[in-house]
Amino acid sequence: MKEKQFHLQTEKSSYVMMVNAKGVLCHLYYGERLNTVTIGSTQIDRETNLDNLPVECAVFGTGDYRIPTVEVELENGSMVNELRYKSYQIMEGKPKISGLPSTYAEEGDDVSTLVITLEDEHAGFEADLIYSVFPSYNVITRRIRYRNIGTNSQTIQLHRALSFSIDFEQDNYELLQLSGAWAREKTVYRRVLVPGIQEIDSKRGISSAVQNPFLALLGEHASEDAGEVYGFNLVYSGNFVGSVEVDSNHRTRVAMGINPFQFGWEIGMSQEFETPEAVLVYSNKGLGEMSRTYHKFYRERLCRGTYQFKERPILINNWEATYFQFTEEKLLEIAAAGKELGMELFVLDDGWFGHRDLDDSSLGDWTTDYRKLPNGLASLANKVEELGMKFGLWFEPEMVSIDSKLYEAHPDWCIHVPERAPQSTMHQRNQLILDLSRQDVCEYIIRSVSSVLASSKISYVKWDMNRSMTDCGSITLDAKNQREFSHRYVLGLYYILETITSSFPDVLFESCCSGGGRFDPGMLYYMPQTWTSDDTDAVERIKIQYGTSLVYPPVTMGCHVSACPNHQVGRMTSLKMRGDVAMCGNFGYELDATKFTQEEKKQVEAQITFYKEIRHIVQFGELYRLQSPYDREGNEAAYCYVTEDKAEAVVFWYQILARPASRLTRLKLEGLNPMLKYQIVGTGVTAYGDELMKLGLERFVENGDFRSEHYVLKAIE
Repeated sequence: MKEKQFHLQTEKSSYVMMVNAKGVLCHLYYGERLNTVTIGSTQIDRETNLDNLPVECAVFGTGDYRIPTVEVELENGSMVNELRYKSYQIMEGKPKISGLPSTYAEEGDDVSTLVITLEDEHAGFEADLIYSVFPSYNVITRRIRYRNIGTNSQTIQLHRALSFSIDFEQDNYELLQLSGAWAREKTVYRRVLVPGIQEIDSKRGISSAVQNPFLALLGEHASEDAGEVYGFNLVYSGNFVGSVEVDSNHRTRVAMGINPFQFGWEIGMSQEFETPEAVLVYSNKGLGEMSRTYHKFYRERLCRGTYQFKERPILINNWEATYFQFTEEKLLEIAAAGKELGMELFVLDDGWFGHRDLDDSSLGDWTTDYRKLPNGLASLANKVEELGMKFGLWFEPEMVSIDSKLYEAHPDWCIHVPERAPQSTMHQRNQLILDLSRQDVCEYIIRSVSSVLASSKISYVKWDMNRSMTDCGSITLDAKNQREFSHRYVLGLYYILETITSSFPDVLFESCCSGGGRFDPGMLYYMPQTWTSDDTDAVERIKIQYGTSLVYPPVTMGCHVSACPNHQVGRMTSLKMRGDVAMCGNFGYELDATKFTQEEKKQVEAQITFYKEIRHIVQFGELYRLQSPYDREGNEAAYCYVTEDKAEAVVFWYQILARPASRLTRLKLEGLNPMLKYQIVGTGVTAYGDELMKLGLERFVENGDFRSEHYVLKAIE
């Protein structure tokens, strides 16, 4: 800091702030790394109108009419707030956030944290703006801690408590967002900013398939490989908002955090409120560099546990093979068929508990259905292990069925508005949601799930959550605190996940929420992979997986081959293409392996053998998106995965529909070492990296819809 100036530096970026003459903390610069900053801003120092200042924590009521970062109500009803600079502190490392997931620093990391405290002395209110800098990862994280420091025992009501806001001097950006729906997650949308507010959000109690808690600002002419990109991702799994406002002077404010819609939080004397963390990434080499930054950072400083750096097993899931109608014998037949082909993990999906033959009963009763499994769950797990496979199990612990022993004993445990019958408006998808804002409910879930995991040889858990929230409320909260419910639910969920995953560190947990409805950094902190989408159609998955890869690493993405015609869209695609698409994440199958023909068995066995050879590249390498399914009428896509040492690469290319006049084309690769010579395995062709990147890999486009190819490259000198 120099003359109340703060300069945060990563290896490739700088983030600069200054305190003006009135004590307002202002944003000065975020972009390509600066060695030093000696120039302040006379205009910022002299400006008295807050509406004209690029502030780091925006308040409403004292002249700034743009999106506020925080809204506070005092006991006298006043909502005027005025935050001024008070002090700062620099510490080595990165402190944890109590009760919330966050990125972390390992011992020996060159990570430091700046805490700037702003104060409203009249209101007895402080805000700690917390910036953690990861220089080698080129990442800055931001969050805010709000605190009641009053001396007259007054309570403060938070109506808005965002994690950050940042002001840019211009508006010549495009906004990129990942939007969609069930089975159509993370569609990429780009639009030019216009005056006013452009916003993504969720009010569903989950981060949702409709909007992901990520947005990016793209500078002029920004592309996959060039131009300035600013990425913003919230480490949170509940209601969120991401706002971009262009004001009348063509400046841009980005703000993100917990959705203020129906939010409130009471802060008593000497109490504080922690916001979720946001991860900020700057790239001057386009979206590709931004993505690779997020990928490496999340693999190494967000995900945790036994499987963080461990290759993920190839699985087969019985859901689309049997749905609810299965026997122990049928399950073992599928497992045996999968083992014969080289699969490593068998997953028993929904229907193994209570008396669940359809989706209208038994959620909450996590006890074995002996009609289907007469020898018990532990016996089935042992038999699968004896086949030489690991055993996995599906749960939906946050839910309860009205037709269940749990609901019969505790009808008040579901979320509902006091004095409104739970069944009247909330009974969606034949299930209710348990009230995770209650400690007794959280402890029940921990006990019941832990009991199953401790009683059987379970190596994998698929943790599902299949509906959005309605009628949000808790009978245990006072009327004045009902607006706290949605956030308290998320805190309860995180408490459950922390307890269970810590108790069973050798279990691979995968998150699911009707597919990718809760694919966010908050869940990845506890579970290192997520089911990307319930839509397993290869063509649809190309776009879904492309959008997901903008932020989230391939190793976090569950990707499976399913039967044809596809159960979601009815499309017929080749087994080859289905395999080539599913290999772009954590590979598996979701079908009846006992129904394969001899030819299909040969193909599947070859796919599995191939994936085992390249999964270290896909799961832990660097991803280069070569062709976008959003370009060229969405007819082609291509990816290149490269190991960090540049010694190995694997390329996947897809064509959706055939076009007349088939021709030779070239696919220009990326990420290789230009000075290394590579062998294209199985072709006898060798070429240097610069040739493959500038001239391209030759390929022939054959007639026929739904074509795919893959190529493996190995450095030979």
